[in-house]
Amino acid sequence: MNSSPSAALPTPPQTSPLSSNTGATLLAAVGGYVDTLGFVALFGLFTAHVTGNFVLIGAELARPGHGVLLKLLAFPAFILAVAASRIIALCCERHGYNAVRTLLSLQALLLLAFMLAGLYGHPIRGSEHPMAIAAGLLGATAMGLQNGMGRLLLSKLTPHTVMTGNVTQLVLDLTDCLLGSGTPELRSRIQKMLWPIVAFGAGAILGALAFVHFGWLALVPAWLTVTFLAWRGIAA
Repeated sequence: MNSSPSAALPTPPQTSPLSSNTGATLLAAVGGYVDTLGFVALFGLFTAHVTGNFVLIGAELARPGHGVLLKLLAFPAFILAVAASRIIALCCERHGYNAVRTLLSLQALLLLAFMLAGLYGHPIRGSEHPMAIAAGLLGATAMGLQNGMGRLLLSKLTPHTVMTGNVTQLVLDLTDCLLGSGTPELRSRIQKMLWPIVAFGAGAILGALAFVHFGWLALVPAWLTVTFLAWRGIAA
């Protein structure tokens, strides 16, 4: 008895996207990890919390130390990456591609390039070294894509690159609970925000320690995490 080829072949397994809470927690860990690693490796450069570079630029101008060129260049690189995330998202929508997975894939490639630039230039002895600038711009571009994607496509997730607003909201919500105003919605929001904050803090600590012990290869876990997220996708 003959059967059709389509009936004989098994259906390939479908991977469901990660939950929004899991996705936000992993992205927050990446944000803290890469930001702190870049700060330690590149003479105080923020790659994710890029506005923090304004403070450092002011400090450098008041008391010259490591120079400001890299921090000045990182800001337009970050801005261009955020603009690119909008353009890429629109193109994906027009052609039927998954924009989140596309942007995560590009971020993974940029993180890989960030690591390779650092390895190629090692040891980087100054912030104006060409490979320091190349690595810094690649890192800022990678995190710019993550910031843009978070605003455009994952707006329901807990913000996962800058934690000041999250910590402020969490403290206010915990205070309301202690004062007896805790509603189920409030408790749900506390749980939603708590784990990304913890993950960001843990990622920041691990990023610094990993660079001290493994150098630029310390970016491998961040690269693998973003690659995994690109493969699985995140429920928006």
